[in-house]
Amino acid sequence: MLNPTDKPHIMVVEDDASLADWIGDYLIDNNFDVSVANRGDEAINLIRIDDPDIVILDINLPVKNGFEVCREIRNFYTKPVLMLTARGDESDEVTGLESGADDYLIKPVRPKALLARVNTMLSRDNHGTKNSQVHEFGSFKIDAESRSVYLDEQLIDISSHEFNLLWLLAGQAGNVLSREDIVNQLRGIEYDGFNRSVDILISRLRKKLKDDSSKPTKIKTVWGKGYVFASDAW
Repeated sequence: MLNPTDKPHIMVVEDDASLADWIGDYLIDNNFDVSVANRGDEAINLIRIDDPDIVILDINLPVKNGFEVCREIRNFYTKPVLMLTARGDESDEVTGLESGADDYLIKPVRPKALLARVNTMLSRDNHGTKNSQVHEFGSFKIDAESRSVYLDEQLIDISSHEFNLLWLLAGQAGNVLSREDIVNQLRGIEYDGFNRSVDILISRLRKKLKDDSSKPTKIKTVWGKGYVFASDAW
């Protein structure tokens, strides 16, 4: 368990001890509290107990791999997960995002890129928590203060990045947002034309919001332009 401080708590789940130590030392030097887990099963228990602000999760772990860990913790953990992959393999990216990761970083880890991702995740995860803001459309409600989403008065289980994307879309209901617009606003980086994170998050949101993926009416696809949140479909 951590000492009580105001520093954000980052949990690093990495079986390479030297890399885990390097990441931990770098984050500590940048004013974070850090804990480390070296095995997948151990990580699940520690995340449940410590509830860190961000989990940095390697894919190749003993006992349970990163994909398995991510799927299991998403049953109780809604804060950001940054997945590490040793390859620039699109299949790893897609599997990680479908498992519930919010973002990914390719090894070898570049320190400034890591810090930028962590700071962006923290900024987006805390966005709107100080001022009560609510969007309501028929049976749909999204609340920025409690970071909660309701459909037909039922609380929807939603991850941090899913919430951020949904809040962005709902806040600009009726307007088409391109993938480039979404990526720039949610991650603060330029869209490279190949990023599939937005598409995967949209797919997950449609499933949770009971929006038919073959003929979506709530979060619509405008081919060649982007996505639009339909205010009159709820």
